[in-house]
Amino acid sequence: MIEYDKNAIVPPYITEYLRDKITHGDALLHEMEEYAVERSVPIVEPETARFLSVVCRAVKPKKILEVGAAIGYSAILMAKAAECEISTLEYDDDMARIARENIEKAGYADKIKVIEADAKDYLSYIDEDEIFDIIFLDGPKAHYIYMLDECVRLLKKGGIIVTDNVLYKGMTADDNHVVRRKITIVKRLRRYVDMLMENKELETAILPLGDGVTVSVKI
Repeated sequence: MIEYDKNAIVPPYITEYLRDKITHGDALLHEMEEYAVERSVPIVEPETARFLSVVCRAVKPKKILEVGAAIGYSAILMAKAAECEISTLEYDDDMARIARENIEKAGYADKIKVIEADAKDYLSYIDEDEIFDIIFLDGPKAHYIYMLDECVRLLKKGGIIVTDNVLYKGMTADDNHVVRRKITIVKRLRRYVDMLMENKELETAILPLGDGVTVSVKI
């Protein structure tokens, strides 16, 4: 039973139109998309995936940090869009194993490093010399507030933080959409968005794309 309005952010006819225009012929990515649907593994929405790919092609990053590898879908997507090194953090060891297998299949084992770690703790151990051009946050939503300061520290000037699921099926924006068991996550996402908008080192745009995306540039 669906507990929330899946169309709370973008009307279904808009989503249908956008997804009708987004096509790719990558067999492995299609296989991973099907796997994610069958096993309810969260991966980026198709329109968010295309946006992420465009950002990578525009920025031409040398180093990317991702929080939340899951099955490796976004990391592979970004690797296809940019000649760069990618470090992706994943807390779940089964997901990390599957991500490595998919990355190997994609031929990016020398380009993408999967690190099994709790990101909210691990980020503080990354040396400041290892700055990143793009940081993609797509891990536990309730933990975003604990990661932002470290992400800003590790981001180069002019670099970009992309955060997924910030509108969270419309719950972040409207109390009437909030599901009771999601209250803590929603409160923390609201605080995270406020932190982004108030941070003097960042300029942030909030996009009603997919499940809600923020794009922040370090100024």
